[in-house]
Amino acid sequence: MPTIFTLIYFLLIRTGQSVQTSLTALNPLQPIRQWLNTITIQHPGQAHLLCQLIPAQCPFARDIHLFGRLWIHIPPLCKLNPFYEEVISLRFRALCYLADVCDQDIHRYC
Repeated sequence: MPTIFTLIYFLLIRTGQSVQTSLTALNPLQPIRQWLNTITIQHPGQAHLLCQLIPAQCPFARDIHLFGRLWIHIPPLCKLNPFYEEVISLRFRALCYLADVCDQDIHRYC
């Protein structure tokens, strides 16, 4: 049984459209993901700012209890962020820039 993606792929080949253009139409967040992945770290100040702004771990998950019962569960915010992988990758590139290019100690960001 062919998947929906296989059917879309063969339909695009038949009509002559590029797969990349149509996949972007299917995923409107893809241009932002690509933009985040193309950001280059060029200055130590920029790298320090990114390491300070982007947390090392996924932000809190909370359970709100009232009268001994669980009322609300707030999931970890990384599960709600569609750009979590790209942002963490950007932080990692900033840490690598500081450690490899600037020879700075990055332990305070870990």
